[in-house]
Amino acid sequence: MDVIEELKAVRGRDIPYSRVLSSMCTVPHPVAAEAHSLFIETNLGDPGIFVGTMELEKKVISMLGRLLGNENAAGYISSGGTEANIQGIRAARNLKKVEKPNIVIPKSAHFSFEKIGDILGVEIRRAKLDENYCVDVSEVEKLVNDNTVALVGIAGTTELGQVDDIKELGRIAEEQDVFLHIDAAFGGLVLPFLDERIPFDFEVRAVSSITVDPHKMGMATIPAGGILFRDENFLKALEVETPYLTTRFQYTLTGTRPGTGVASTYAVLKHLGYDGMKRIVRECLRNTRALVEEMKTLGFEPVVEPVMNVVSFHARDAGRLKDELYRRRWVISTIREPEAIRMVIMPHVNEEMIKEFISDFRQMLIQLGYQS
Repeated sequence: MDVIEELKAVRGRDIPYSRVLSSMCTVPHPVAAEAHSLFIETNLGDPGIFVGTMELEKKVISMLGRLLGNENAAGYISSGGTEANIQGIRAARNLKKVEKPNIVIPKSAHFSFEKIGDILGVEIRRAKLDENYCVDVSEVEKLVNDNTVALVGIAGTTELGQVDDIKELGRIAEEQDVFLHIDAAFGGLVLPFLDERIPFDFEVRAVSSITVDPHKMGMATIPAGGILFRDENFLKALEVETPYLTTRFQYTLTGTRPGTGVASTYAVLKHLGYDGMKRIVRECLRNTRALVEEMKTLGFEPVVEPVMNVVSFHARDAGRLKDELYRRRWVISTIREPEAIRMVIMPHVNEEMIKEFISDFRQMLIQLGYQS
């Protein structure tokens, strides 16, 4: 067998996005795929060679910064939200310089913060959630002490799409003189396009850094995460010397770093513009509402009314439902508290796909004895 034919066969075993209702990634926009191919050999780990790509990255960070309340933001396109979260906390730790640093995060925070505690040697303090599954601000205040270097707020929780009260977290951060990192890996390219403004970005004065992932709702090619800082001082806190490269210092976490994420992110933002991005977000929200109504007819109520295009439904035996759907080549996910099944309505999820899923789900429920 020809190696390409072999690869096609391997790829054919993957589940197509047309059957995936759990992923926060999606099919890249066609213009992103084309841009990716143009930059496939670039390496931003040595930017003195790829001068044009480096300049393009600066434009991308400016575009994202403008969208997130600070066109003078500093940062770079990363491998994803995990790297971005590491770098946000690493910068805070390096700048605060306390002996036994800790950070205060919501219990809803992404599992990347488990890695952060391990890699950076930072104590992770978890604040409880309120009745809306947002961080309990009073709990955050109790957990802060002299060794706290940063607070973390989530703008679009992975499980429910909820947004913490970033303004209140900002108040605490200012009072306690600590940094405030916002994990908006998903929400960063959704919240700016909602009709009702939810404060979460650099417009909140205490916000020092933001994670935002263009390879999610930005429809860039994978990998294309992002870390934005309020100013360049944070990048300087991350620098190490690179004596054998074309630049003297490097502030990124990874060394070798593809320019494809930069190019594909720029292509989508430039091609669609903010108005085009808003239309796509609105369509995802419309489909989310349609899914909620269909699920209610099957007896499934949302845990909370969705703020964005992430929604979970109360379900007994959620794990069994997920497994049975997977056998039928439908991919959803589950959450543990409360027990629920979870879905993300990305740009690849259209009305026809929702109807097909609901039809198959209804038949499965009947077969399992959930419904008559």
